[in-house]
Parts: sequence; structure tokens; C-alpha cells
Amino acid sequence: MRKVIVVLLVLAATIGAIGYWLSGNIDGLVKDALTDYGSAMIKAKVGVGEVHISPSSGKGSIHRISIGNPAGFKTSHALTVARIDVDIDIASIARDVIVVRLITIDGPDVIYEKGDALTNFDAIQKNIAAYLGPANKSGGQSGPKLIVEELTICNSKARASAPFMGGKSLSIPLPDITLRNVGKARGGITPGELGQEITAALKSKLAAAANFDRLLKSTSQALDKTGRSIKGLLK
Repeated sequence: MRKVIVVLLVLAATIGAIGYWLSGNIDGLVKDALTDYGSAMIKAKVGVGEVHISPSSGKGSIHRISIGNPAGFKTSHALTVARIDVDIDIASIARDVIVVRLITIDGPDVIYEKGDALTNFDAIQKNIAAYLGPANKSGGQSGPKLIVEELTICNSKARASAPFMGGKSLSIPLPDITLRNVGKARGGITPGELGQEITAALKSKLAAAANFDRLLKSTSQALDKTGRSIKGLLK
């Protein structure tokens, strides 16, 4: 009986030490995961300035986030934002499923670019799916999973760009987006799957706001009008 108690005490101390280490290193872990894992996953550079998360409350912020475009796109980025606020259930970080109470992405600068065959957000989704591989479909991926109780993207500044626009972009409306209990029904999802959920939500709103056929027509009409004006001046 005494041996069992000793084993349990050692186990409890080990779990406590792991939890303490994770709490003390959470800033670096989050930053490395975003920059290294994120960049490899979308096949574009993900930059992060600073991460500050309280090891006692789990509340904090991620600063100067930039998400580049995959190869083949000409605009400077897919998304940049000065700050993302997060609220993590700190007691859950040593468990199999990490609970994130809140993610708020306030005031992102989003560029929705149409390439020759697909948009930049289509390409990002495709790259994430390829990175996750067949294990994603069977649920066979290992490692910590996430449940996000609420994720909000608000006050966005969005622009659309396409080859026929000559390198220029046009402002488009992007409504606020709120996702709730992401991953809960599946008992948690991987960070890559969370990336897919966010990208899909953004792409859906962007596609509704930016009708590239209509943009092409309006651009052509503007060029025709400009051409007629120039001809009139030359007469």
C-alpha cells in the first residue's frame, strides 16, 4: 500500500512539473507552433512578433501576425493583424484536449486574390489538407487537440485582387465572423484542422463579397470609358 502511495505521489509530482514547465514556456511554444508549423502547413511564411500569455490566467495576446501567400500569387499577404487576443484554459494545457475559451482577431487586413486557377485562400486550404494527409480523414493524428469555445474575426479591412486588375486591389465588405464550439463535437481538432475551419469561414465570406466576374465587367467598362475619353481629347 505504501508503494502505491509513493507511486501516486511521484506521478502527481511529475504531472505537476510538466504543467508548470508548459505554463512557463507557453509563449515560446505558441510562437514556434505558429511560425514553424504554420509556415510548413500553408507553404507560405507565417510571421509572429511577440506572444504574451499569462501562465496563471491563460489570457494574453499574439502580436504582429502576418500570413503570406503560397507561390504564384502577387499580393503581399493573405492576412495581417496587429494583435490577436486569446483566453486559454490553463489547466487544460497538460491534457489531450486543450480548451481555448476565446480567440479574437480584431481589425485584420485581408487580401483575397484570384490567381490563374484558384484564389489564395483556395491554395491555403489545399496546402493544409495536403499537409494533414489521409490521417486527417480517419482521425488518426496524434498530439494535443483543441476545442475553441468562441472565435471572432471582426472589423476587417478586406481587398480583392485579380490579374486583370493590373496589380491593384479593390476594397470589399467583410462581415464579422463568429464560430462557436469549434472541434467540440469531434472531441477536439488539431491546429491544422482549426486552420482549415478559419480559412473556410473567411473564404466563404470573401467569395460572397468579391464577385470576380462582376469586377472584371466593371473594370472593362471603366477601361472602355477611359479609352473613349482619351479618343475624345485627341480629336
